[in-house]
Amino acid sequence: MSQPLYFDYAATTPLDPRVAADMASWLGGGLFGNAGASHAYGVQARAATEQARAAVAALIGATPREIVFTSGATESDNLAILGLVRGLSAERGGKPVHLVSARIEHKAVLDPVRQLVREGHSVTWLDPDSDGVVAVDTVLAAFRPDTVLVSLMHANNEIGVIQNVAAVGQLCRSRGVALHVDAAQSVGKIPVDVERLQVDLLSISAHKFYGPQGCGALYVRAPWRARLQPLQFGGGQERALRSGTLPVHQIVGMGTAARIAADEQQSEAERLLAQRERLWTGIAASGGVVLNGAGAARLPGILNLSFVGVHGEALLSGLRELALSTSAACNADSDETSYVLRAIGRDALLAQATLRFSLGRFTTDAEIETAIQVVGRELSRLRALADLDGLEAGEGSIGEAGDTAAGTRIRWRLRCEGGRIVQAAYRAFAAGPVLDVCDWLAAVLPGRSLADDLPDEPHAWAQRCAVPPEQLGRLLIVEDALLAARAAALANAGQTPVKPGAFR
Repeated sequence: MSQPLYFDYAATTPLDPRVAADMASWLGGGLFGNAGASHAYGVQARAATEQARAAVAALIGATPREIVFTSGATESDNLAILGLVRGLSAERGGKPVHLVSARIEHKAVLDPVRQLVREGHSVTWLDPDSDGVVAVDTVLAAFRPDTVLVSLMHANNEIGVIQNVAAVGQLCRSRGVALHVDAAQSVGKIPVDVERLQVDLLSISAHKFYGPQGCGALYVRAPWRARLQPLQFGGGQERALRSGTLPVHQIVGMGTAARIAADEQQSEAERLLAQRERLWTGIAASGGVVLNGAGAARLPGILNLSFVGVHGEALLSGLRELALSTSAACNADSDETSYVLRAIGRDALLAQATLRFSLGRFTTDAEIETAIQVVGRELSRLRALADLDGLEAGEGSIGEAGDTAAGTRIRWRLRCEGGRIVQAAYRAFAAGPVLDVCDWLAAVLPGRSLADDLPDEPHAWAQRCAVPPEQLGRLLIVEDALLAARAAALANAGQTPVKPGAFR
């Protein structure tokens, strides 16, 4: 099978060839050195890192001295949140302090905040509106005398909604409260200026704008730098805020990616916006499609859609031609849904039937058209399968099991002649692997006697159709529906129905 078309740029972007070329010089291309050494190799490495630092600073309207290189936005978020709160608490003699954040933040923010709560600090969680926007008034209402930090992402990684960071920044600045912004999704995609936004700390990740994975940065406004406690200790690199030998090749790559983004992000955003709108109108034509964040400003490259009347796992697994993310967890052993979608009011079924299309630098118009066709095809197929009422008894016998609200509902119809099954048909609202098993059963059941056992058992079905072990319980629902259909067929034939389970 050929590689699927890539629609997951929000997860990570491919390395731009121009970035790779510059990095290659530091990866066996003759350039190397420890940026902390004083000899010629070290001086050369240091100069390269400082050029990259200047490029990253220029991209966000900062000065080079305000940029601390890290391993990515997760580390930057942790350093900003844990480091500043612990530092400010220490200034107050170890007294607990108060933070403000939103329920739709990335887990790289949610988890450090929760850690601070475990350490005795307190937090006010802000709820977004139905479009995913956190109102500035709710930030103001959350302030307390002991509030020291607000952490609010610039653009949401799932639905792409852009927050009014500038207004929050003005509010925080007027009250002496630090503002941290996770800008992993926005830097390099839309204009970001830390002075205009009045941000005090800002997290960046290189791999979100065509740089290397494993490299990022934290912008720290000068007044807060001395109050930030480091999380790791060693050689005191990065102004003693982040010790460790600098990965020169990665930092060089991040610098190149920043320079390219500064030059091209405006034209790229215009192209992506046009592609995003074409993708939306094309998919929306299938009907029953909800655009999440529709009433808010959004990143040009993210389109988050929920689909009515289809099973989310089945939809994602059916789109094999596309590399996508689902906003729902959709783990094989879990019914957990996206906390972002639940926070904006989506119910569990709709949240699970959600896809995030994220476009990028190398997305083509032809790929957009292919995605529209493929999604439309799968929507038609799955909605037809999920129409259980469309499978009436007719000449056959019906058996049903499961519950749509629980995520798996199956209806079988067996048409029999002379005590033998001549046709087996099903309808199902179920995950892709469950549908695969149903397809196989529908093919092998015709010709079997009603007196025969079912072909094997759910454990064997799972092995035959490569169903994850965690989904075995869903196959029991398939079995229950078949047993019910067989019992109905026997009853229609004037025979005594066997007890459920008597097939074996």
